[in-house]
Amino acid sequence: MSPPIPNADAEYEAATSIPTSSRILGFTGWNLFGLCVPMLVAFFSIPLFIKGLGTERFGALTLVWMLVGYFSILDLGMGRAMTKMTAEYLGLDRRHQLPNVFWTALLMMTAFGFCGALLLAGGSGWLATSGLHIPLSLQEETRRSFLVVSLGLPFTVVVTGLIGVLETHQRFRLINLIRIPLGIATFAAPLAVLPFSNSLVWVVTVLIGVRVMELLIFFFCCLKLIPALRTNVKWDTAMVRPLLSFGGWMTVSNVALPLMIHIDRFIVGAVLTLTAVAYYTNPAEIVVKMLILPRALVSALFPPMTMHLARHSAEADALFGRALKLLLLVLFPAVLALYTIAPEFLHLWLGADFAREGSGVLRLLTAGIFVYALSYLAFSLLQSASRPDLSARWHLLELPLFIALAWWATSRWGIYGMAAAWGLRGLMDVFVLFPLALRFVPAARSAVLRTGGMLGLGLCMLPGISWLPSLGIRIPAAALGLAAFSLLAWFWLLSPGERGWVLRLLARDGKKAK
Repeated sequence: MSPPIPNADAEYEAATSIPTSSRILGFTGWNLFGLCVPMLVAFFSIPLFIKGLGTERFGALTLVWMLVGYFSILDLGMGRAMTKMTAEYLGLDRRHQLPNVFWTALLMMTAFGFCGALLLAGGSGWLATSGLHIPLSLQEETRRSFLVVSLGLPFTVVVTGLIGVLETHQRFRLINLIRIPLGIATFAAPLAVLPFSNSLVWVVTVLIGVRVMELLIFFFCCLKLIPALRTNVKWDTAMVRPLLSFGGWMTVSNVALPLMIHIDRFIVGAVLTLTAVAYYTNPAEIVVKMLILPRALVSALFPPMTMHLARHSAEADALFGRALKLLLLVLFPAVLALYTIAPEFLHLWLGADFAREGSGVLRLLTAGIFVYALSYLAFSLLQSASRPDLSARWHLLELPLFIALAWWATSRWGIYGMAAAWGLRGLMDVFVLFPLALRFVPAARSAVLRTGGMLGLGLCMLPGISWLPSLGIRIPAAALGLAAFSLLAWFWLLSPGERGWVLRLLARDGKKAK
């Protein structure tokens, strides 16, 4: 017996209803769950991969998989463009055009994926023998692994658009209930191969198989959610230009942003020593993981924000302000905790040398990520407002400025200079992107200014913690600082309506606990 087809009107009402703060919080929680579980599995799986493959093969595998991530930008921003146009048409009650957007964007992404596959397949020999430092004994195996990856590249490119369609219909629970087991399978399936073969080709084949399975599952979920997709398979030439325009500007940011996030390690390596790279990279890797918080929130916020802006609804201003306050209040305790225990954490994890050389770097980067993470909301809002060109132009200008600043600071002050430059870049993003975003949500100005005030207060607290000599003193001081921050946030940052919402949420959770 086939599963029931969902009622289109019911699905439409659910997808276009104004999300409350509770729902946005719930969507964000599901996204965090879906991102964190595979990360934990990866943490415990990597030693098993190294043991089963050997150090050299594992190194080759990481290079192969890194290349897959890099080639995923070959969707040329179509995934985000598809999500944005779907949300916009839902908000404008033009759902009859959803099949046009879906199939046109999907066919374009597939074509881009095949172009990337041909490019990778053609260059696989050069990559394995000359482009990358692959040992001679592994070059043929790596070349064949690249060929397998090229076969799976179109599937990797298309998946982002399918997930975006489900996000516009607020199916975050479904997305993450699919994403979690598939994320686990990404590590568990190759590990299951290792007792029989340690060939890179087989490991990569299994990984690509998981990606194909992911594509099929999300594709059929979209067909079930929007029944019109089954009967109205249509290429719409009129959709090509807006998709390419939006996606093209997104591609600029998608290339520039990862460069600015990760180029710091290469600058440290070029200016200083490999030892300095090690002392810098490990704290940097920890801090970058904190970006899952804004990413989880932005993923939940993007579709409803796009709908409200398409309707010219004042709710967009309130939604943006609430989301900004929420992100600040979730981030600060995590930032304060990591800042407080930085030396002891590094000593326990990596030893005394890393604690001595890297704790200052970890603290500077933690302060920087506190600022930079907030800019994600402004960046996302510009996309919702159909102006990704504004942020893309800024990123094009910012990239050379940041590289020059980082090079100079690293030359003057070593890894501490690099960490400070990285944090300063986040501050530049805040000062540039938020004024641009406020052009579209002017009523959120008060929320932005108050959040900025709380951000400044939080940043001023951090150096005081680092001056305290022992962890036994720092922890109580941090607890007092957090209490004072929370008290001020309650009475000054949150509006009366938001305070009422928090009390209702706590009361509801208290009843559930009983």
